[in-house]
Amino acid sequence: MSKAKGKAKQVKGKLKETAGDAMDDKRMQAEGGAERMTGKAEEMASEATDRTKKGMHRS
Repeated sequence: MSKAKGKAKQVKGKLKETAGDAMDDKRMQAEGGAERMTGKAEEMASEATDRTKKGMHRS
């Protein structure tokens, strides 16, 4: 997973949360929040992988 895909998933989740707020749809709000958090986790995992790869090249 790339940082860009993780960030895109965060944006999509935030939009879904906002739509759920506007329509008073608790399920959509929850789905959006979960998607946003999944995107954040994917972005952080990608960053950790990048840092690990950079560290390996220093040796």
